[in-house]
Amino acid sequence: MYKTLLFDLDGTITDSAPGITNSVSYALSKVGIQVSDKNELRHFVGPPLIDEFRKSYGFSEDEARQLVAFYREYYTVKGIFENNVYRGIPELLGTLQESGRKIILATSKPEVYAKKILEHFGLAKYFDFIAGASLDETRTKKDEVISYALDKTGTEDIKTTVMIGDREHDVLGAGKFGMDSIGVLYGYGDLAELSAAGATHIAETAEDILRFI
Repeated sequence: MYKTLLFDLDGTITDSAPGITNSVSYALSKVGIQVSDKNELRHFVGPPLIDEFRKSYGFSEDEARQLVAFYREYYTVKGIFENNVYRGIPELLGTLQESGRKIILATSKPEVYAKKILEHFGLAKYFDFIAGASLDETRTKKDEVISYALDKTGTEDIKTTVMIGDREHDVLGAGKFGMDSIGVLYGYGDLAELSAAGATHIAETAEDILRFI
């Protein structure tokens, strides 16, 4: 049985694509790139923004950092709350809390934003610790966030710890610590991506997560 549960945020707890894609579109428009179909920007949900701007558009690291600054101009005002909680998540978190599990958020989203989102949706009360990226970009990758979360919560028994997320970054990040993972299919990844990354379990719905923990 898993005693410590690490949850991703975007694509796992909330459907945050609208706010993220709107923010990315705004940032790109600031440098003259117009995106007609924002669905084309869904790959920005999950990975560190700097990495995705560089990989997708060939920006240098300095240029990508400027794009992230533009992104935050929109995100901090509007985008942060342009999302919704997935069906079954509040009930799942409540059941897990009642069972005495340690529940931790581990997201590549800046920690300050993650806390605001969970508080906005009334979900912060379920988490023992909220771990996210730093605004200065010194902690952005999922394995860095996981390491930070484990350290801050004094979690040492990796065999009873599991990472729950929707993208390969969650699975691969967990794998770096020898940690099991649950890939969820209702988010932004798919079965091929999660399987290729080596997910220990695959859950189709929020309720389905309970089968593995």
